[in-house]
Amino acid sequence: MIIFFFLYKSSTVIISPLPQRDMFSFFIPIFSRKKNPDDLKKIIMDNVGNSFPQYSVVVKDLQSDFSVQINENNIFTGASVHKLFIFGALYYLVQKGEIDMDKKIVLQQDDIQNYGTGSMRYDTPGTTYSVKTLAHLMMQKSDNTAAYLLGRQMIGMDKIQQLTDNWGMTQTDMENNKTSNADVARLMDKIYREKIANKALTLEMLSFLKDGTIEDRIPALLPKGTTVYHKTGNGVGFLHDAGIVVGPKTTYYIGLFTGDVANEEETIQKLAELSKTVYDFMK
Repeated sequence: MIIFFFLYKSSTVIISPLPQRDMFSFFIPIFSRKKNPDDLKKIIMDNVGNSFPQYSVVVKDLQSDFSVQINENNIFTGASVHKLFIFGALYYLVQKGEIDMDKKIVLQQDDIQNYGTGSMRYDTPGTTYSVKTLAHLMMQKSDNTAAYLLGRQMIGMDKIQQLTDNWGMTQTDMENNKTSNADVARLMDKIYREKIANKALTLEMLSFLKDGTIEDRIPALLPKGTTVYHKTGNGVGFLHDAGIVVGPKTTYYIGLFTGDVANEEETIQKLAELSKTVYDFMK
């Protein structure tokens, strides 16, 4: 009867938005088969085949030492994934008291980035935003003007680069918008584990990384109720998505980076399928 009690309790543990260990987690390894990273790596590589001329896939379980890394140090144009580094630097400086999230920023004509995603480029110069609103627009709407205001006007790219380097993300070049899957994995881990900001600010960050404008890759085929904190990146010939997946029984980082892709629709569908394959393995 005692063994049955422990089995029942461990199977009903609900993982909160932030990692916590419960009193029954000690017993989980006793009743579960340890996952082999080589098995998942083979599945991923078999599924990719010749689909992507260039790609990187990183999967890291945030509750164990399980990880799969394929081309993790390859350098890609980050596109909007680079907004994660602006985001991390912003909240780090807010935590330190150097930036006030309620501070008002007035949009100038020269600030408008008239390309890509976001609606701020259609706003009238003189429109006022709080720093928090800009952070929200940058992440959930992937607004390029919001990113410009925060990255270049509020913080400064040199400061962001310095913080990124200090955090051990030495493959990231903010000025030229280059990064690696390994660096993004490190950043997302720091954000999720409250190593960028305190719990309240971390929860706010995670809320801005959830339910964004583009949900066609990592979250697309996952079961209803799965939470995904992530950021996509789009550009000519490359498509990325990187974030943290929180399911009923698993929490892991997944980064999907591609380069030199010819067919955008097929690539997006393939990335969604890869995400589902990883989820089925990790759960």
